[in-house]
Amino acid sequence: MASMDIAEVARISGMPASALRYYEEKGLIVSVGRRGLRRLFDDGVLEKLALIALGRASGFSLDEIGGMFGPDGDLRIDRQLLTAKADELDRTIKKLASMRDGLRHAAVCKAANHLECPTFRRILRITARK
Repeated sequence: MASMDIAEVARISGMPASALRYYEEKGLIVSVGRRGLRRLFDDGVLEKLALIALGRASGFSLDEIGGMFGPDGDLRIDRQLLTAKADELDRTIKKLASMRDGLRHAAVCKAANHLECPTFRRILRITARK
């Protein structure tokens, strides 16, 4: 298995070296040695970084992502956790779509004052519910 130094991993993954060092500190990735002062990683780290990026984009915390890897580094995803996160994303998407539609309406609404517009008032209620 080929090894890459941290600069190569940063370039290929698009993640800054500081993030890679932080992920290593958190136990999410593991270096396999050093070349001078630079950390070395095996090429499997790129797939792991892609999984971490997917988890972050999906709204998982680093601790939750860390829990998806077993002590041996193998992927062990809790399917119930995935379902719960998907349900949370559905709620967020619905809320954001409603807000988007309301804002588009408010932008062209003929009401003299936005507070007189029922659609704008609905946006206020949705936003207040966080």
